[in-house]
Amino acid sequence: MDIRHLQCITEIVRRRSFTKAAEALHLTQPSVSKIVKALEEELRVELFVRDGKQVKLTDAGDTIYRHAGPILQLFDGLVTELNELVYLDKGTVRIGMPPMAGARFFPAVIKRFQERYPGIAFRLVEEGAKKIEESLADGSLEAGVVLLPVDAAMFETYPIVDDRMNVLVAPSHPLAGRPAVELAELAGESFILFNDNFALHDRIIGECRNAGFEPRVSYESSQWDFIGELVGAGLGVAMLPDTMCRRLGPDLARAIPLTRPVIPWRLAMAWRKDGYLSMATREWIRFTRELFADGAGSGTANR
Repeated sequence: MDIRHLQCITEIVRRRSFTKAAEALHLTQPSVSKIVKALEEELRVELFVRDGKQVKLTDAGDTIYRHAGPILQLFDGLVTELNELVYLDKGTVRIGMPPMAGARFFPAVIKRFQERYPGIAFRLVEEGAKKIEESLADGSLEAGVVLLPVDAAMFETYPIVDDRMNVLVAPSHPLAGRPAVELAELAGESFILFNDNFALHDRIIGECRNAGFEPRVSYESSQWDFIGELVGAGLGVAMLPDTMCRRLGPDLARAIPLTRPVIPWRLAMAWRKDGYLSMATREWIRFTRELFADGAGSGTANR
């Protein structure tokens, strides 16, 4: 038994005629009779009694007809909802986004996407890039913003922003007037870092070790603007992307280009190569890839 059987039986009862049911279903009358006959043989029951020109249900036929209505309503609802998903009239984009990326690059992008697809909802998961990469790997997120590099064998990506890290110090700090600073010069400083859910946490510590010292970490936070406030209060030095440093302003903290080494800050949209992607997420990836490729994202920084 399948949906076609239920549709035929329902139309025959509604229209009290095999011929009229065939017309409603855009089939021939022999085709409708064949469908009913096949179902009767499958179930080993008689569904209709032909009394002259009248078509009447048997007890078995009546049982099927009573259950057919709710089943067909559910099926119609299923088809409608699937069509809405396919044609992007509804759906959900669940995306992981680090605080810095969400604050700087995506509000205008999300607005443009929802202007085109108002029925699609967003579920933003705000985590550090390291945590987002883990969530993409285990399948709990379909797409997310990560810090490059990532495992190219596991993830598909496209670039969002190419920036570099600055050293952030209080205006009264001895390095505040310098045009540039080398990482080794920070060996005696107290560091304010993102917490260990962020890829920058491990990367900065690793670069310090490469420069010959173990950083003394005084504070950790998940919020870039709070890190800026801590630096401005003279509680330590930090490293933030140039893009975000410019949002803090020189009265709060001074941003100094970091040299030897230059630490890149390259963000990308990522998704698992073998992972499931909903229709809405597929369109989000296509839509945003085009925006960032033509520079219409939200002021991407190119260096």
